[in-house]
Amino acid sequence: MKLSDYDFELPEELIAQTPVEHRDQSRLMVVDRKASTIKHDVFGNICRYLPDHPLMIFNDTQVIPAKLPGFRKDTGKYLEIILIRETEPTLWEALVKGLSRLKPGTEFYLCDGAVTAILKGREDNRAILKLIYQGELGPILDASAKMPLPPYIRRNSHDNSELLAMDRERYQTIYAANQGAIAAPTAGLHFTPELMDEIGSGKADLAFLTLHVGVGTFMPIRVNDICDHKMGWENFVISKETWNRLVGAKTMGQKVLAVGTTTTRVLESLNFENPTQKEVTGGTDVFIFPGRKFNTVNQLLTNFHLPRSTLFLLVCAFSGDDLMRKAYQEAIHEKYRFFSYGDAMLIL
Repeated sequence: MKLSDYDFELPEELIAQTPVEHRDQSRLMVVDRKASTIKHDVFGNICRYLPDHPLMIFNDTQVIPAKLPGFRKDTGKYLEIILIRETEPTLWEALVKGLSRLKPGTEFYLCDGAVTAILKGREDNRAILKLIYQGELGPILDASAKMPLPPYIRRNSHDNSELLAMDRERYQTIYAANQGAIAAPTAGLHFTPELMDEIGSGKADLAFLTLHVGVGTFMPIRVNDICDHKMGWENFVISKETWNRLVGAKTMGQKVLAVGTTTTRVLESLNFENPTQKEVTGGTDVFIFPGRKFNTVNQLLTNFHLPRSTLFLLVCAFSGDDLMRKAYQEAIHEKYRFFSYGDAMLIL
């Protein structure tokens, strides 16, 4: 299976650089797989397309301001380091530009000098950093670090404080609860408190899990044969309440609507056959591409994704290549906004 089969031309002006003014006023494309039809609406009207009273599963991970500005101690060169995850107390995996040229022991002064980072080693393309700071790291990041926006959303050191403050608020779902992600589960960015209340008042059942989105979700595919690609490992937590609601939904035939590809990857990594009496924790590196059977997810809400990406392959797997290519062609023709701050697609 060739990666080139999942390429398409996307006009640069369709890549959303900022969100719409109101979260629920983004556009909504509704794709009916059985009827092979495509409809257009606004996201605030999503309740019109939930007649089956599905169980909606949301990813409640919270994005941390993980992009730390600073400079190298030896050269004074400015740089930004992106923290990925803490593997041990004060020991972090991180992304550092030019890592292959750096020697262990290289020091960085970050967040206006509040954090010193020492390079201890590397694993694959990731740095292992020892962080030294006073007090708690969270308040330091809140004060000085930036949201780790994807590279196609262009920001620079001259951006005004209002724009950066907007990213703090809008590159985060309104139900984010558990810190640990370096990217937002963007299908959830369209929901408002009022819309969540409306959905929960008889249109669908709501439940939450946590997958801390890491670099694995967004790493580009660098092999020609899709089957050779390996996803990175990402940790999840599922409460016993959510787990048992999923078991009940599958038993009773209630449809499961996954809000986002990250939620989908968790749900398709597990078998919800038996109830549990405790929280379920673990990790997943499942790679979903065309040809895979879906065992839990019946409906999917997602944004519009990068060509040749694992996320685009997932939606093609869910909908079928032909229908998804048709949907994306229509989205481009109708000038939908793409990627993280873009519009949404509901696949039924």
